[in-house]
Amino acid sequence: RAAGEIVAAAEGTWAPWTYHDERDTLTGFDVEVMRLVAGKLGVKARFVESEWDGIFAGLDAKRWDIAANGVEVTPERAAKYDFSTPYAYIHTALIVRGDNDTIKTFEDLKGKRTANSLSSTYMELAESYGAEAVGVDSLGETLEMVLAGRVDATLNADVSFFDYMRAHPEANLKIVALTEHSMSVAFPVVKGQDTASFLAAVNQAITELRTSGELERLSQQFFGSDITAVNK
Repeated sequence: RAAGEIVAAAEGTWAPWTYHDERDTLTGFDVEVMRLVAGKLGVKARFVESEWDGIFAGLDAKRWDIAANGVEVTPERAAKYDFSTPYAYIHTALIVRGDNDTIKTFEDLKGKRTANSLSSTYMELAESYGAEAVGVDSLGETLEMVLAGRVDATLNADVSFFDYMRAHPEANLKIVALTEHSMSVAFPVVKGQDTASFLAAVNQAITELRTSGELERLSQQFFGSDITAVNK
């Protein structure tokens, strides 16, 4: 509040979470949620765009206060960062080309090539099943590699894939498997006593946005469904 702003990191290349619209304005579900959170705190949200693998390095170096980029809460991340109250819940989808009949489950990824953002939970999951993961910068690039046959599959949020298919209905892609349990999406901050009051204020803002229906409204706007429901 003293600075008058929250500095938040976002990729800006992962629709509909964080991306640039037709006017080249940064927007997306995470961006607009963070703007509302900042408003609740009486400050403005200032976004710094970074590739995925640089977002956490920037947090560590305190180049920004928080990350707003569809970050899934994992035990490994929770050991290093404090997370806000979850504001969304998603499943991971295994995506292949429409004519691919060799990959039907996550176990079928062994010995196959996948494409995903470096250091993402999707890349880690693919590698845990024995896939060779190739790093890319955006969802669009990832799916183009699948379509071109340069990789066999990719893993990503189910809602992100549905959004891509709404914009590219002719794309010859399909989901062949989903993770059984949903993952929580939340805002990470550097772990420590000096961020406790900041995180408490962010959590209060998220609670108010959920109660008022504004979280659901944004979810419907960007995803066409409510991904904010607790324990979805």
